[in-house]
This record gives sequence, structure tokens and C-alpha cells, in this order.
Amino acid sequence: MRSAWAALALIATQALATATLAQTQPTMPPAVGMTEKPCPTQTQGFNYAHPYVRQYDWAWLCRYAEADKQLAQAPRVVFIGDSITEGWVGLAPSLFVSGAVGRGISGQTSPQILLRFYQDVVRLRPKVVHIMIGTNDIAGNTGPSSPEMYANHVAAMVDLARANGIAVVLGSVLPAAKFPWNARLNPAPQVIALNTWLRDFAKARGAVYADYHKALANPQGGINPDLAPDGIHPNAKGYAIMEPIARAAIAEAEKLGSAAPVRR
Repeated sequence: MRSAWAALALIATQALATATLAQTQPTMPPAVGMTEKPCPTQTQGFNYAHPYVRQYDWAWLCRYAEADKQLAQAPRVVFIGDSITEGWVGLAPSLFVSGAVGRGISGQTSPQILLRFYQDVVRLRPKVVHIMIGTNDIAGNTGPSSPEMYANHVAAMVDLARANGIAVVLGSVLPAAKFPWNARLNPAPQVIALNTWLRDFAKARGAVYADYHKALANPQGGINPDLAPDGIHPNAKGYAIMEPIARAAIAEAEKLGSAAPVRR
């Protein structure tokens, strides 16, 4: 009798586990494999950690796919990046008018941005692209990487933009003394190293470097809580400091255009 009850208990446990797994598994696209409509029709509650995104759309190409199609005309400037770019749209709406659109996705790293760069930037045919990425590379959000890998990804984005007549602004990595989600790391020196490379690379490739780091950094290499409560993501006051830097960089990029000399 005891073995029978044990067997029933095991069956019940397995059934419960299967049901729970079914509830947490992402819904498959309407067709398996290549299809004209690969994106889910219902994405309410999705974020970069959603099981569907993790399993089927690593770069989250579906995030802006429909919004890209609905643009009535080519934007003047596209801002592409991670959560810092994504949050900028809501906290500084005056910047995202007159043909400026945001294409930031929380949690993303440079290889993810590169993978969706053609869709979310090149095909929109903007005059300028503002690229700001690197925080999550240093934090290891998509696993270990190297400065060389980061540089290759950024260089590929710049080359894609320039080859398609798009002027480039490279935004600095924002200051970070620590990461709330990965407190073991000491990111401040790596942020400075990446920004040194970005500044030199921008000069060599005829791009414009927007130095937000200099305007926001405190003596510890982070951002004060009055500008970024978590030390990473600016609030409205932090973005207000960044906005004139962005505007000036975009204006300079528009003057330079995409025909500036490329020095490799």
C-alpha cells in the first residue's frame, strides 16, 4: 500500500511540475522555423528576461519591429542602446521630438545591439545615430567578454552606419562605481578605459564623441544619488545634464555628415 501511495504521489508531483513548466514556457511563434510573422501578437509584460525573449529572440528584434514599420517618415536621429537610452525617452520627452526616436532595450549588451542595428537603425534611414552601450558588457549581462569584443561590435555598428550614409554619435559609457545586480565588480576603471577607446575611435572614424561621463562622474567614478538613485540610471535631473551634450553632439554630427574621412 505504501509503495502505491508513493507512486501516486510521484505522479502527482510530476504532473504539477509539468503544469507549472507549461505556464512559464514561452508561447511558440505561429509557425516553427522561418515565417513572415515571427513575433508574438501579445507581448504585454515582456521584458529582456521573459522566457520567450530568452529562448527565441535573444536580441529582441521583435521589441521595435512593429514600431519601425509604423514610422511615417525617416527620423532625424535614432538613439540606440540599453536601459539608459530606453529610460531617456520617458524622462526627457522634449529631446524625443522633431524626428528623434528611441530604440533602447533594458539589459542589452553590444552584441545584442549589433544584431538589431540594421533593423532598428539602418532601415529607418536617419541622418544621425546616437550609440550608447557598454554598461552591461562590463557587468557581464550576456556572459564574459573582452574589450576587444566590445570594440569589434561598436566598430561594426559604425561601419554599418557610415556605409549607409548615417552620421554617428558615440555616447560615453556613464559613470558606475558599482552595479546593484553584480556588486562583486569594480567597474569604474573599466568604464574609463572604454570611454578612452570610444573617444579615440570616434576621432579616427569621423564620428562625434558625446562625453556624458565627464559631466556626471563623482570622485569615486560613480553618479551621485541625486542624479541617479541607483548609481546607474539617471533620473530627470541626470538626463537634464545629458540633454545639451546630446543636442550639441547631434548638431555637430549633422554638420559633419557621413562623408567625413574614415581613418583606419
